[in-house]
Amino acid sequence: MSGTNPLTRQKLAPLLACLTGLSACTVGPNYHTPDTHAPSQWHQSLQPAQSQPTQATANPQWWQLFHDPVLSALEQDVAAANLDLQAASLRLAESTAERRIASAAQLPHMQANASYARERASTNGILGLLGTMEREQAGTIASGTQGFGPTGLPGSVGNPSFDLPQYGMNASWEVDLWGHVRRQVEAATAAMHATEDMRRDILVSLMAETAQDYIDLRDTQAQLAILDHNIQTAKESVRLTTLRYQQGAATRLDVSEATGQFHGFEARRPPLETQEVHRLNALSFLVAREPGSLNALLGKPAPIPPAPASLPIGLPSQLAERRPDIRMAEERLHAATASIGVAVADFFPRVTLSGSLDIQALQFSGLGSWASRQYGFGPTATLPIFEGGRLSGQLHLRKAQQKEAAIMLRRTVLTAWQEVDNAMADLAAAQKERDRLQDAVHENEIAVQTARSQYTAGASDFLNVLTLQNVLLASQAQLVEATADVSRAVTHLYRALGGGWETLYPATAKPLSPAATHT
Repeated sequence: MSGTNPLTRQKLAPLLACLTGLSACTVGPNYHTPDTHAPSQWHQSLQPAQSQPTQATANPQWWQLFHDPVLSALEQDVAAANLDLQAASLRLAESTAERRIASAAQLPHMQANASYARERASTNGILGLLGTMEREQAGTIASGTQGFGPTGLPGSVGNPSFDLPQYGMNASWEVDLWGHVRRQVEAATAAMHATEDMRRDILVSLMAETAQDYIDLRDTQAQLAILDHNIQTAKESVRLTTLRYQQGAATRLDVSEATGQFHGFEARRPPLETQEVHRLNALSFLVAREPGSLNALLGKPAPIPPAPASLPIGLPSQLAERRPDIRMAEERLHAATASIGVAVADFFPRVTLSGSLDIQALQFSGLGSWASRQYGFGPTATLPIFEGGRLSGQLHLRKAQQKEAAIMLRRTVLTAWQEVDNAMADLAAAQKERDRLQDAVHENEIAVQTARSQYTAGASDFLNVLTLQNVLLASQAQLVEATADVSRAVTHLYRALGGGWETLYPATAKPLSPAATHT
């Protein structure tokens, strides 16, 4: 300011330089990315099978390995329209705004002000302690040349009313001596990244859930197709046994047994139809549409998406980077570590630089005069002396929260390895079961055909045909379920690997932790 004394500026310059130097100091521990101790190879080694995991780079859009265009289209629709994903995006926007609010404390705060008031000072109030040098008329006093007081006007008239217009601006800035603000920004940034990874984790779960629901739907439709085939076979058995009974070649018992099996097969259809409706509605919900909206697209039966022969799953060292929940746990540990620095900084003095410049006059004509200025500036320091243990309790709380976050990170990593290993074991077991059931269905089909031929030739009773027909139906249903289990195991494996978000929500470069000097 032009009115500042040069000597005053000389005194303030060293102080400002000192405060600026101290503002580079940051207390509290610095965050270092923990080592997740990834093994050199996957623990679960599969026996030779049709679908074999490999350490080739995993395809982010792993559902395309099924080569099912309907499934691929559903995955894209879910990523674009799912309501849970939209809500997660809004939570990320909220977290980004909170980080911006925290970072605003690093900059000076400035505001302008203007006011006008019509005022009157009380003669009998505190201003009565002040007086004018001599008695003056009301107009002279209101002109600003004389002060107020009991000598302003005689008698009960008292002091006159006056105008008080003013305008100006003020500014303040907290000198971040101990990194209090910087640690808050660091914690807010880590929390923002954790929210971003939470959204990615939701996307990974949705991609796997969509594939699983789609496989479940095709599984149910395949079960219905097998049941309908067996219903037609049972219906034909009723016709043949009825004809043989009329010809005297079969008994009434044979007709009753055939009819009972036919109705038993029919009774199995309503639960499967209801299950199909549930699967369709689940997929409709995932793409944020009303029930029945996908019937035209998915209502027609289609084969269960077959598991691919090669399953690229990448290297074990890539798991921590691919799994959003591990990334999220790391960011929460980062935020908890930065919060310790905030708690430590609360023990130290806080210095705020503030200043104001106002133009004030008793006449509007005086607002343009530089002589009407009034200003004030300087530092303000606050030091906590007695807080009743609040600061110590807060520091202990932040340290405990950091330890908890570290434990949760370790737990998340171990859970990830367990899920991957379990998924690979499930995939191996499902393939073995499917292969054995294929052999069982083949043999049961031969047994049914043989029993029918023997019954027609009169060499066997009809009960044997019915028994073998039931066994065949059960094995066919188990084969369909096992085939679906193999495909479901693939979705579980890629869910455990954490892939599927890279192309939609790519990994952003995370800012490095600020280099801090322990003070």
